[in-house]
Amino acid sequence: MRSDLSPGVERAQAHAAALAAKRGDGPATLADWLLALLHDDEAKPATLVASLGADLDAVRASLASAGSPEAVPANLYAVARQKGLLLRSDGTVTTDLVLLACLEAADALADFGVTVAAVEGLLTTVATDSPGEEFAPAEFHVPEPTEAVQAARIIDVNANRARESLRVLDDYCRFALNDKLLTGELKRLRHDLVEAVNALPAGPLLAARDTAHDVGTAVEVPSEYQRATPAQVARVNLARLQESLRSLEEYGKVLDDRFARRVEGLRYATYTLERALFTRTPGDRLHRAKLYALLAGSQCVASLEWTIAEAADGGVNIIQLREKALSDRELLARAHDVRRWTLAAGVLFVVNDRPDIAALCGADGVHLGQDDLDVSQARRVVGPNVLIGVSTHTADQVRRAIFDGGADYVGVGPTFPSMTKPFAAYPGLDFVREVAALTTLPAFALGGIDASNVASVVAAGLSRVAVSSAIATAEDPKSAARQLRSALGR
Repeated sequence: MRSDLSPGVERAQAHAAALAAKRGDGPATLADWLLALLHDDEAKPATLVASLGADLDAVRASLASAGSPEAVPANLYAVARQKGLLLRSDGTVTTDLVLLACLEAADALADFGVTVAAVEGLLTTVATDSPGEEFAPAEFHVPEPTEAVQAARIIDVNANRARESLRVLDDYCRFALNDKLLTGELKRLRHDLVEAVNALPAGPLLAARDTAHDVGTAVEVPSEYQRATPAQVARVNLARLQESLRSLEEYGKVLDDRFARRVEGLRYATYTLERALFTRTPGDRLHRAKLYALLAGSQCVASLEWTIAEAADGGVNIIQLREKALSDRELLARAHDVRRWTLAAGVLFVVNDRPDIAALCGADGVHLGQDDLDVSQARRVVGPNVLIGVSTHTADQVRRAIFDGGADYVGVGPTFPSMTKPFAAYPGLDFVREVAALTTLPAFALGGIDASNVASVVAAGLSRVAVSSAIATAEDPKSAARQLRSALGR
C-alpha cells in the first residue's frame, strides 16, 4: 500500500474492490468508489455530502441503481494529491480529496447539489478532519493555484541547484583536499536537503518543471566559464549553494513553513562550512609549519631568549609561551619580550590559554585547552586575523573545534607521558592515526614527543609535532630541533 494514502482511502479502495467483485462484471467503477466513500455516515465524504443538504440514503440508492459506470481514471490519486496541495499545501491523499477527484471525473451527484465547486467550498472553510479518520491536515497558508505552481517551480529549480552544488563541493573535499571530516559534513548536508525536499509532495514539483521555457537558460555571463583552480570552483559553488538555499527558504514558506525552517538550518550550516573550507591557506606560514615548541622560562636550561633563537635556527616554526606561575603583569611583560624575540627569529608566536595577553602583546596566535574559552569567545577577544589552536583528545573534540569554533589548527594528544604536564589517560598513537585520517587541518601531535619516538608519530600519519622538554631542556636546542625536523621530513 502506498505510504501517501490515508487509512480511510485504503479502506475505501478495498470496499470498492469488494463491490466490484460482488457484482462480478469487471473492475471497480466510479459508482463503486463513490458508494465506498459514502458507506460510513461518520466518514468525511459522507459528512460533506450531508452538509450540502443531500440525503445520503437517496444518494446511495441512486448510485446503486443507475450508478456511474465510468471507469476509474488511472490518475485518480494524482488528481486527489494535486487537490490537496492546492487546498492544504499537503500531498497526503485523503477520502475527501478522492471524493473530489471522482466528482471531477464524472459529475454523478450534481442532481443532489454535490459538485466539485460545492465540496471545495466546504473544504476551504473546514479546519480539521474527523479525529482518527484521516491524517490531520497541515496548518499552512492556502495559496492560490497559480501561486502554488510558481512556488513549486522555484523550489524545484533551487533544490536541483543546491544538490548539484553540494556534489561539486563534496568532490573538492574528497578528491582535492582528501578531507574525511569535511566530506562527511557535506554528505550530511546533502542527505538533510534531500530529506527536506522529499517531505514535500513530488508531483507538484515535477509538474511545475518547465526547463524548455526557462528564460534564464539563454542568459550567459562570461565569468561562468572562467575557473582558474579547484579552490575557485569550490568557492563559486558554495556561494551558489547559499543563494539556492535562501531562495528555497523564502519560497518554501508559500507551501510549507516547516520545510522553510529546515532549509534555514541548512543555510546556517553552510556558513560554518565556508569558514572551515576557506580559512585554510596552503602555503602560508602555519601550513608550512612542522615543528612547534612549547616553552617556559623556568623550564629552559639557558635563557628563554637564547633558547628561542637557537630553536628557530634549528627549524622550529612556532614558539608557544607556556608560563603558568607568573602574575598577569609579569606574564604580559614576558609576552612582550617573546614577541620581540620571535619577530627577530622569524617564527610564529602563540600565547597559551590567554586570549587577552595574546591581543595585548600582538601575538600571532593563542592556544586553548578544553577547559579554556571556546574558539568563538576567544575570537571576540583576539579578532579575525589571529591564529587559534585547540588541544583535542577525542575525534568529537576535533570536529567541534573545526565546525563549532573555526579553529586554525588542533593539538592532538597527549601521545606519550610528558615531563611537563600529567594526564590521567593517553589517547596515544591510535588517536594520531584517527586524526590523520579525519582532517587536513594542520594538526600537531603533542605530549611527551622527543627524538626517540617522533618517528612513530610520523608513521602514524602526522608530520607535525609540538614538543616541550625536548627543546627546553636540551643543552643544544639547535641540534635537538634539527634532529626532530629531520625526522618530520620536508
